[in-house]
Amino acid sequence: MGIGAHVPARRSVTERAVTAVHDTALTRSQAARTGRGIIAELPGFHTGDALASAVLTAAAPQRMAVYDRHVQHVLDAFGLPLTRAPGRYGRYVQLLDDLLRHGAAQADGWTARDIDTALYWTGANPRQPAAT
Repeated sequence: MGIGAHVPARRSVTERAVTAVHDTALTRSQAARTGRGIIAELPGFHTGDALASAVLTAAAPQRMAVYDRHVQHVLDAFGLPLTRAPGRYGRYVQLLDDLLRHGAAQADGWTARDIDTALYWTGANPRQPAAT
């Protein structure tokens, strides 16, 4: 079976993942867990959450957020636990929802994507000294 024969199956998996992250009957973290679980069926998406979260965020930017090592660095520095245990992406999105609910971010109209972008830039160069 050639490489092209797998395209319909991969397209089906991607379509199911996109549908899951757009499903407003699910909480954002449930949608993230579901989409992440589905996309794990694709080669290269079994481990790690950075690529999968980027794809899911591209599919639903108003609902999802990108997780990567920069974000993990900041979460660790802030004492916000996010272990590598299975389900990390769903727990990350839940953490963002918690931050949105308990902070001024909600009043300012921030989204989970806004917070993940802020976390990314905060952790993008951890060795650089802060400007004075």
